Amino acid sequence: MAARENDLTIEELAAQTGMTVRNIRSHRARGLLPAPEVRDRVGYYGPEHLARLQMIQELQADGFNLKGIERLLNHSVGAAEQFLSIRRALDGFDGEQPRTFSRDELSERFGTDPDDALKRAIKAGALVPVDEDRFEAPFPSLLEAAEGVVAAGVPLDHALVAIDRVRGRCRSISHDFVKLFLEDVWKPFEEQGYPDDRWPEVREALDRLRPLSLQALVAVYRMTLSDEVERALGRQLERMANRKP
Repeated sequence: MAARENDLTIEELAAQTGMTVRNIRSHRARGLLPAPEVRDRVGYYGPEHLARLQMIQELQADGFNLKGIERLLNHSVGAAEQFLSIRRALDGFDGEQPRTFSRDELSERFGTDPDDALKRAIKAGALVPVDEDRFEAPFPSLLEAAEGVVAAGVPLDHALVAIDRVRGRCRSISHDFVKLFLEDVWKPFEEQGYPDDRWPEVREALDRLRPLSLQALVAVYRMTLSDEVERALGRQLERMANRKP
């Protein structure tokens, strides 16, 4: 019965994956795709082939070329699946779904001429153009934060400049935390030859490190923000005290 699951022709497989028949045949020739089940001189494909093509597409989206994918699959299909499982977990970590806004909606929310603001928001990573009149917010909470800052009396362009600067600094911080994972968890795992029984351990370490990194970042930010506020207000109080009546 299991063999009868292979009921897709190569044309139907191409339609389901969005690939061309030519690409599928090329993957098959390279050994990236298992052989189809042949019945009456017609090759039929099934769930295993569909999953493998989707895996190839995901790996290509992550920057792997076909030679790299071939080496990875030759090493271990299970390792490739585990790698993608970790990658999917990273994508779904924040649990925040992107939202799309029209140009008019953004203009109404921020009450400003959208053109210059949109350019700054795109540069800051708060918005991604979908087409001429629609923009996606990958993290809507970032847009909401900018909206809240504007409501507090800060001009939108100032808020977006600050967000852009913070993004650059956070990239450096993210690099440091990722380096911790690579040096102390992934590198020893790699040196051991990616043993199958250690994949769950690596996945658990990553699952634990991500929220801990956010917790540490927030705690340090709160501490440094308190210091900066106290220092800035201290200077303002001194200015007020020295001001002539």
